[in-house]
Amino acid sequence: MRTEAGERPHGAAVVADGFGLKGPRGWAFRKVSFRAGPGALVAIEGPSGSGRTCLLLALTGRMKATEGAAEVGGLPLPRKMAAVRRISALGQVPGVSELDPAFTVAEHLRERALLQRRFDGSVRTLLRRPAERAAASRALIDGALTAAGLDPAALPKGERTSVRDLERLEALRLSLALALIGRPRLIAVDDTDLKLSDADRARVWELLRSVAASGTTVLAVCSESPEDALRITTLDGEAEPEPEEPAGAAETSVKDRTETGEADRQGGEARAETEGPRNDTEDTTEEGAADALAETGRA
Repeated sequence: MRTEAGERPHGAAVVADGFGLKGPRGWAFRKVSFRAGPGALVAIEGPSGSGRTCLLLALTGRMKATEGAAEVGGLPLPRKMAAVRRISALGQVPGVSELDPAFTVAEHLRERALLQRRFDGSVRTLLRRPAERAAASRALIDGALTAAGLDPAALPKGERTSVRDLERLEALRLSLALALIGRPRLIAVDDTDLKLSDADRARVWELLRSVAASGTTVLAVCSESPEDALRITTLDGEAEPEPEEPAGAAETSVKDRTETGEADRQGGEARAETEGPRNDTEDTTEEGAADALAETGRA
């Protein structure tokens, strides 16, 4: 039976064991293993094209893994992908959950609140008077905006500001607010620090820490992770030395290197490890990640 939104358990633990996804031309990522408790901040770090987005989408039930297993909030992947989608939400993910540049901030917020009420509300909520439903939606929007640190009054035209007129940091805050309207147990954000100044990057990580501190687990793709995040790295060449393991969580490393000696297959090797010696794996490629995205219709 579906519970009221406010009664849902908060924060989803994420566990991966030998998790991998292979496309027609190679592995997008492979042998990823880690554990993150509810309310953890998990940074998927590495260069563009190293399988970061595919891993993000697989862990939120948007792409089907082909190797290993994972659990999100106790729900096994890939068997319970639909259930994982119901408890997770995407912030900005280019090509998957982008903001419409022609929409205003208000239009995006109203649309998301209406969808939330229509598809995720209880029968009792749907039977409320229109004025009560509108007030509840407004409260939900205001709470999400506050949590995302977006003040509409500070925008050029308030909530009537078009997305195309937003700065990148403001757009990221809006995408997080839209995701938070659904009160998810897990939020995933791609390209977290792309095209941001050092000061804005610091603000973004502070924002994601506050979301995690509220109990919502956060997965964030980035080029460089903060020291306090549980880090999964995808690197060209040899893996860098890992920092000390955070208390209560296992540190994870993923290795990605490029092979140049094969004519029909390009790519590198991705490997995640928590302990023990490294083992050679099959090639992991940017093309493999693109193929895996293409299979979902999101390329």
